Amino acid sequence: MTSAPASSHWTKPETRPEMIDQLVEGVDRYNPQNVEILEDYLNHQMREGEYDCLANLAILKLYQFNADLYNPDVVINILAKALTVAPAQDFNLCLALTGERSTALPDPTDPFPQLLPQLQFLYTLLRTCKFREFWEVYLSPEFRELRKSYLVQCAGFENDIRDTVVKAVRSAFVRIGRSRLEGWLYLTGM
Repeated sequence: MTSAPASSHWTKPETRPEMIDQLVEGVDRYNPQNVEILEDYLNHQMREGEYDCLANLAILKLYQFNADLYNPDVVINILAKALTVAPAQDFNLCLALTGERSTALPDPTDPFPQLLPQLQFLYTLLRTCKFREFWEVYLSPEFRELRKSYLVQCAGFENDIRDTVVKAVRSAFVRIGRSRLEGWLYLTGM
């Protein structure tokens, strides 16, 4: 039995419901009436620790075409989910579809422009394998709002980040010291 290529897992996760699959794979992904279905599916991903990049990109594309549908909390949740698969480029793909939201005139009710630099910084730390610094920044008081208001909703977020660290370590090390690995996984003092 051979395993499926990584790209097929990215395009269609095993856990994607058939209705979502039909929506994402067809022209209905551009129908603004389907945004609530896709947002509900994102909420399911958040609760169950699942991830479906194409479905999440479809939401962002709908927001791009229909500015009145824009929900900053959904955008932040999509970027949070994309962080969990770093160093894959999903985060950058999602970010590209946010358009000019981060540079738009400040809207005091929109948390996205304020939290985007924090999300980008966390992604950079993961992508560059600065794992100990990632945990220090992630747990810092400056990142409290992001952590407590958004990342906490992402079931298994910290364990998904640990999986990212483990993958990086496996690809780069034959042997690694226990204390170093514990620090990179944020396991010391737990």
